[in-house]
Amino acid sequence: MLGLLNTHSSLIFPAVVSAFGIFLLRQFFLTIPDELVDAAKIDGASYFTIYWRVILPLAKPALSVLALFTFNFYWNEFFRPLILLKSYDKMTIPLALVQLSGFYSTGSVSIIMAGVSLAIVP
Repeated sequence: MLGLLNTHSSLIFPAVVSAFGIFLLRQFFLTIPDELVDAAKIDGASYFTIYWRVILPLAKPALSVLALFTFNFYWNEFFRPLILLKSYDKMTIPLALVQLSGFYSTGSVSIIMAGVSLAIVP
């Protein structure tokens, strides 16, 4: 129907919005003082200007932490790519490591460790 099976988009779309991200950003936005928004309103700023010039610069640390956590979580994910991806050229690193250990399960630990060392780079 949507054409997401066996594509990288099927892995990216669920990572865009997560419950953890909503909770993290909500908790961060609750700590921003209302006086900053009120001062911007008094200065004549619109809602978009308040968001763009006041809220978003204050939220850069929270957004960067969310980006790092999300990247780290989805980098190590195994089951969703296992279900959604079927071709070998689109496999993620954890799936490729399992395929590598399946092909060389006779004791070639050095090849598997080389793959693991590439997987822990980020």
